[in-house]
Amino acid sequence: MLDGKALGKPADAAEARSYLDRMSGRAHEVLSGLVVLADGEERGGLERTTVVFKELSEAEKQRYVRFGEWQGRSGGYAIQTLGSTLVERLEGSVSNVVGLPVGLLFELAPELFDQR
Repeated sequence: MLDGKALGKPADAAEARSYLDRMSGRAHEVLSGLVVLADGEERGGLERTTVVFKELSEAEKQRYVRFGEWQGRSGGYAIQTLGSTLVERLEGSVSNVVGLPVGLLFELAPELFDQR
């Protein structure tokens, strides 16, 4: 979420670039909802992670868009690879930004992690 709006997957390179322009030097939130059904019981939660982008140069933006990693990525970046170079700091769960909030999953369904 940036300025109260969700950033989905960019449709093209121009939209990916506009995402980088908007996020440069700013913080945005990555939100993931998770629901687990176990033995007829529904358990749910929300994970919030704040990602702060560094102030990006024109060259950095151009290089990232040209690299193409933005394709198919919500927010237009992938923090687990080259997108990590765009980030100044992260507050919260990196696994949430990558795609699955593992800590929240553990909290909601610890039985999945039992060593039997």
